[in-house]
Amino acid sequence: MKKHSLFILLLILLLPAFSNAQRVRARWKAYRFEWSGGIGASNFLGELGGANNVGTHGFKDLEFTTTRPNVCVGLRYKLTPFFALHSHITVGGVSGDDKLTNEYFRKNRNLNFRSTIYEINCNFEASLLAQKEGGLYKLRGIRRSSTYEVSAYAFAGIGLFHFNPKGKIDGKWVELQPLGTEGQGISPVRNKYSRTQVCIPVGFGFRYFFNRHIGVGLEYGLRYTFTDYIDDVSKTYYDPQAIAAAYGPQAAALSDPSLVKKDSNIGQSRGDPRHNDAYMFAVFSIHYKIKSGRSSFPIF
Repeated sequence: MKKHSLFILLLILLLPAFSNAQRVRARWKAYRFEWSGGIGASNFLGELGGANNVGTHGFKDLEFTTTRPNVCVGLRYKLTPFFALHSHITVGGVSGDDKLTNEYFRKNRNLNFRSTIYEINCNFEASLLAQKEGGLYKLRGIRRSSTYEVSAYAFAGIGLFHFNPKGKIDGKWVELQPLGTEGQGISPVRNKYSRTQVCIPVGFGFRYFFNRHIGVGLEYGLRYTFTDYIDDVSKTYYDPQAIAAAYGPQAAALSDPSLVKKDSNIGQSRGDPRHNDAYMFAVFSIHYKIKSGRSSFPIF
């Protein structure tokens, strides 16, 4: 009899907790879709500018003064309480300038660029901690909802981005890819690079929801790419006379604006083809969850 009474008592004590857990599990299905929009900062890791040493293509080569703004919109879909897919469209600027470093070779090279990055991606997110939520409370006998949500996550995915590097000459910014500054389109072994490429986004983020619909987030992501030409610099100097004959004197000037010119830089290192370029986005965002129907599609 005592055993039965103890079992009934435990059941009574645990039933509210079990019921609340069921509600939490059901709640994520009701709010699977989530819109987001944000602004943030962009930066670049490549040949141009950087720290006062030979380029490392690591974070110690990051030049903070070249940070540029970005904007993005996104749509997130929860697969489970711990996993989600998140797609973004992001527009951000990147730039680099050899004048910003005191390393002799890079400063003497005297190259610069800027470009706008247009990116669309799809990322797989995994929670780094169990989702924490608030509960229900009573205020003077009135039953009200006081929900909040805190989450941290890591992500990896795939994206497509478009870039168009421009160099400054005589106070004007000129598109560099059509000018074949490293002999592209002239040399039989150097084709012009595509300005649309694939990237691999990886990073982490944090979100805080004030209620079931509205929240804010902070996310940082590095983009690994498969091109070394975001800054239009990769291999060796090409014959400026051949470039001038094919694309004009402006192209030749942009191919080698060295401060101290040798008799000939032809064949000398202009960049470092061993490492591809990378760029990064840091974004502060506002999020809005959309309630879904039984079919899991949003209710507008």
